Amino acid sequence: LSELEALMERMKRLQEDKEDEEASQEEMATRFEKEKKESLLVISGGIWAFPHFVVLFPAFDDEIVSTDVSRYVEDPGFGYKDFARRGEDHLPTFRAQDYTWENHGFSLVNRLYSDIGHLLDEKFRMVYNLTYNTMATHEDVDTTTLRRALFNYVHCMYGIRYDDYDYGEVNQLLERSLKVYIKTVTCYPERTTKRMYDSYWRQFKHSEKVHVNLLLMEARMQAELLYALRAITRHLT
Repeated sequence: LSELEALMERMKRLQEDKEDEEASQEEMATRFEKEKKESLLVISGGIWAFPHFVVLFPAFDDEIVSTDVSRYVEDPGFGYKDFARRGEDHLPTFRAQDYTWENHGFSLVNRLYSDIGHLLDEKFRMVYNLTYNTMATHEDVDTTTLRRALFNYVHCMYGIRYDDYDYGEVNQLLERSLKVYIKTVTCYPERTTKRMYDSYWRQFKHSEKVHVNLLLMEARMQAELLYALRAITRHLT
């Protein structure tokens, strides 16, 4: 099977399995912890690091341009850091059910800055729901499962867990090379190259792959807002 056909087959099989039997809460929690720890092993630039060996994906490092960002920011050393150190047994988890955008963040940000919550919410919803119902040359395809896997994987990298989501779907739908791309775009966007962009989902249209990037950026922004707004809420109470 081609990459596209294999992905569509996995999506179909996941839907059938979900209808037949749902995973228990304990199983879903275990799968999240596994995915969260695994995300810490992903290094941008085409590398997947394990405790005793390193797996190289298509070499991207030779194309990564050293960009002088000091012209655009006050603190060029400021950047993404993993939310926990590798090797830690108990990694922090932000349970989304305890502080959600819909039930908590939205109302707080609106209170702090009138109407900004409505604008942000519209932006999140528009990007999340954006679809042509296509996958490359295939039409009338429900891509909800795939879009949710992309969005939730970004939140997983930030330690955010949804109790009602089976993180086994992430491993089924997102290949390791794609996870490297996702972490690079989400955490180190200045390191992203065209070769990295071309390396995944080769049969997909550019509009579909650009939508992936939009989805990743909005997921990252919402994750950052959730942490910030939760901290503000705790301070106010």
